[in-house]
Amino acid sequence: MTRTLTTIALMLSLCSFSCFADFDFAGKGTLTYPTGLKKEFEFGFSWQATTGQMRIGKKSYAMKELPESYSVALALSQDDKNVWVQEFAKGYFEQFEWALGEHTITLKKQVFSNPVKGDYVLNIDGTDYFFTGRASSLNIEFDEAGIKQITADGVSKDMGNK
Repeated sequence: MTRTLTTIALMLSLCSFSCFADFDFAGKGTLTYPTGLKKEFEFGFSWQATTGQMRIGKKSYAMKELPESYSVALALSQDDKNVWVQEFAKGYFEQFEWALGEHTITLKKQVFSNPVKGDYVLNIDGTDYFFTGRASSLNIEFDEAGIKQITADGVSKDMGNK
């Protein structure tokens, strides 16, 4: 009987650990403006399973369960020279670097031998992507351990010049 109770207690504690996992990612980043001015920002995510609280940026929300994902929209300016991300700044800027847990996302200007949209390269965890239009989105997918993966829509791995 004692052995059975111990086994049940162990199973419940394992379930509690995996079912009630928490994470907190500050989401520190740096914006670079066309003038060269750099400005730091913070846009991260946290989840507290026991209280059902999800922090997105600076705001917290009560949720019954961890959401599957969150999307961050990237919008190129009309002339393709700058970008706007609502979560990062009130206006357009030129480039950004963003660390989210173990993930890194950068958007940088780079001149290539074949032109690419806006001269931009988006790098997510070491893989380069290029805009296929003026709008793109970063999709941050969550699981109980934190960020499962980050993907992008509106981009291509090739330079779009083939």
